[in-house]
Amino acid sequence: METVKTINTRKKTIKSCCILAALLLFFLGMLAACGVGVYNDSEQYITMHIHREPLYPLFLAFFRQISGEGYLMAAAAVQNILTAVGIWLFTSYVSDRFKLRLWEEIAIVLLQLVPHLMTRYVSALHIFLENSVMSEALCIPLFYFFIYFLLRMVFEGDARDRVLALVFAFLLSMTRGQMMTTILVWMIVAMIQVLFKKRYRALFVIAIVTAGIFGLRSLTVHVYNYGVTGYFMGNTYGQVNTLTNVIYACDEEDGEVFEEGSLEREFFDRFYAEADALQANYKYGGDTFAQRAEHLEEYHDLLKFQVLEADMSAYFFGLGKVDYYQQSSMSDELAGRMLKKLLPACFGQWLYDYILLCTYGLIRSIAVVHPLINWATFVLYGIAVALAAWQLRRGKSKDAPWMMGVALLFIAANAGATSITIMCLSRYMIYGFSLFYTALYVLLRECVTSVIKQHKEDGKEY
Repeated sequence: METVKTINTRKKTIKSCCILAALLLFFLGMLAACGVGVYNDSEQYITMHIHREPLYPLFLAFFRQISGEGYLMAAAAVQNILTAVGIWLFTSYVSDRFKLRLWEEIAIVLLQLVPHLMTRYVSALHIFLENSVMSEALCIPLFYFFIYFLLRMVFEGDARDRVLALVFAFLLSMTRGQMMTTILVWMIVAMIQVLFKKRYRALFVIAIVTAGIFGLRSLTVHVYNYGVTGYFMGNTYGQVNTLTNVIYACDEEDGEVFEEGSLEREFFDRFYAEADALQANYKYGGDTFAQRAEHLEEYHDLLKFQVLEADMSAYFFGLGKVDYYQQSSMSDELAGRMLKKLLPACFGQWLYDYILLCTYGLIRSIAVVHPLINWATFVLYGIAVALAAWQLRRGKSKDAPWMMGVALLFIAANAGATSITIMCLSRYMIYGFSLFYTALYVLLRECVTSVIKQHKEDGKEY
């Protein structure tokens, strides 16, 4: 005769399998209905462009090797399957950890689907990300695996989970440069854990491991680019991206930091004049906070491609006997030299613009930018912080405040890092959406449960 425990285990297994099957049906159904999406950036991944991180181009190359002409469909199918498995794994863990009921677990699953449906039916490009030939399509499932092991690292404290969380952080950083923030998030979480345990010497170990992972990432990128291009070099144009927002923040007199007649001064004068002619300068950004942020986002790509990249490419190609990879490297080196002198000269204005971009990044992480929503978004952040602090202060907390802490830490790191080089488009911020609202739900649930329990212990009716 079956025991109650055996029956419950069987029911749990059947429920889990049904949820996974439903997720697979949804994602593969969307692939069948919408097909593979090829966009402007897709060609760079297919051709292993020097600007792109290695993992996604290698992912595509693997399916090209084994599937031939139908490789994009095969790759998209695996992207969808990985995302379904990632959502299932994350949701199952949250459900088990917080002892959620079936309807709550289903609600958490549906919450994970919201960003996918928003980018498909609300955004301007109408992209279903998991069907697209874009690095986000691989980043999303990798992020679910990272968060799953990071939460296990926080709650279980197992060395295996710590290692696997770092492995997925490394893989994320090899897929999109902005996701190097996951390595830093891992480092901060690990340091907080050892501080609570008063193992202060372990801080140095964590710092060394983190530095080693960044070093391994750089070496891997260089080796990959050497294999593809014949040049032992990193990805290019990161510094050109950063210089774009610095040029946007400059006044004409800031060029005086460069010596008269120097190459850097010649480029600055040209950049500033062309940016001014295009009105791609902070002076034309408007008066309000929103106008300034929207103007910067609108003109970033125009300034980068039509001014900085066009002028530097023309100059270095004009030298003769310079191929595309050498030109890219030279442009990045020039941008780096200009940044060192120019950023201190316009730091105040650059910092203001940076805060604008970060603000929009924080909004887009959990909502959409709209005058009626913007303030409400920060009120929601405030509520989340207040509830987590209240639970911790009452000493009634279990896990929910720590999950919210992980969510807020990642959102802040992602918005802050992305704003340094580019603007915070929704598809760059998508990773924090479901994580935040899942954490908020379990936090609210834990607060309500603890209050009811406290009232019962005090002998009060509730």
